[in-house]
Amino acid sequence: MNTTETKQFNPWSTFIVCAIASYISTLDMSIVNVAFYEIGKSFPEDSKATIAWVVTAYSILFGSLLVVSGRLADRVGRKKFFLYGTTLFLIGSLMCALASTMSLLIAGRAVQGVGGAMMTPASMGLLLAAFPVEKRGQAVAWTGSIGALGVASGPTLGAFFVSSFGWRSAFWINVPICALTIVLAIKMTRESEKQDTSRPDIAAAVLFTAAVASLVYGISEAQAFGWTDTKVLALFGATVLLGIGVAQRSLSHHNPLLPPALFKERTFTAANISTFLFGASFSGNILNNVLFQRTIWGFSATKAGWFSVLSPVTVALVSMYTGKKMAGIGYRKLLLGGPMLVALTIFGSTVFLHPNPTPWFPWLPLMFILGVGLGGTFPALSASTVLRLPQTQFALGGAINNTFRQVGAAVGVALVVTVQTSTKGIDGFRNGWRVAIAFALLAAAVSLLQPKHVAPK
Repeated sequence: MNTTETKQFNPWSTFIVCAIASYISTLDMSIVNVAFYEIGKSFPEDSKATIAWVVTAYSILFGSLLVVSGRLADRVGRKKFFLYGTTLFLIGSLMCALASTMSLLIAGRAVQGVGGAMMTPASMGLLLAAFPVEKRGQAVAWTGSIGALGVASGPTLGAFFVSSFGWRSAFWINVPICALTIVLAIKMTRESEKQDTSRPDIAAAVLFTAAVASLVYGISEAQAFGWTDTKVLALFGATVLLGIGVAQRSLSHHNPLLPPALFKERTFTAANISTFLFGASFSGNILNNVLFQRTIWGFSATKAGWFSVLSPVTVALVSMYTGKKMAGIGYRKLLLGGPMLVALTIFGSTVFLHPNPTPWFPWLPLMFILGVGLGGTFPALSASTVLRLPQTQFALGGAINNTFRQVGAAVGVALVVTVQTSTKGIDGFRNGWRVAIAFALLAAAVSLLQPKHVAPK
């Protein structure tokens, strides 16, 4: 008899493994931004455009491979796929930490992006399969919030490690965490049954990967060259054409990459659109806040990091409460109230923050209220996305949601940077906050489409 099959696994052990994976994969999207200046000093012969690929390479591969990875995880086994992805992430981190040239550093970030894209949907599939129906919403909510915490805490942790130990420490820290995650996953998680043994639409997978890659690359290039640049417009045009190809194949193929039935589920579709919009608001606002502290208030990276720590701590605490109580509160109420509170708080930044530094008041109270809004929103978004999906599509549903969040973050950051740099001084940052406000309010408006009462399948 196979002992693996008879061994009893505590679902909360699986949660710990998946939470660690969610945190490090999202942390690496933001922590490197803080190290950008120091990386440039280590490679003075390379241009800023080249160094920007340290961020772009990870974003493109992570965002574009999530859905394909979700299908493959269901096909080959989620635990096996998770272990492969975590190992790749560890190797990529080592490559970055030891890189002697910019080419090796970018290559390491690319390997990290592939590993992160494999880890994320596989971990979601493992998590959902480990919990009974009545506990899935809470587990998914907490894991999604921890992923958001990774993005939110990136500036603080990045500032601490970079200022204390140099930019390479931002990558070294991943090595022991990944090694521990691999050991825990081997011992504490159960391999899933293969949910999808038929071959998915390979052509659609290639088209989808290329479409998301073109979109994210186009957005990143727009920050540097403008939205009307010929190259940027060509990338966006390619995204549209490739997306049409994916849609056509999904409607006609016997085993579509993106099953149309998924998007007929109202909670799934509305939650993904809200995830895109709220992700744009969240990421754009974080970047605007950090740059505001560094340029207008003249804070060092370390000081800016420490005065940003209250928000992610509040997110973590509020998320734990929300994850337990959201079924009773109601997903729709949280998805309306959370983004509106975030929008109101960011509006407060445009009114109360001035060139004269006021980090204790009103900055910290604003960061606390922002954390409450984020902590109330992210758990409900993560849970409502997959709550009504069948078990055979857990990994795929989580992958689609993470793709929406990743692309939304890229759009939000690009638009905030564009409007913020188009006007000098504090007015540019106020314009950046206004963009974040608009995205948060749109996320709340879309959530009106959510049913008042949502029960898991």
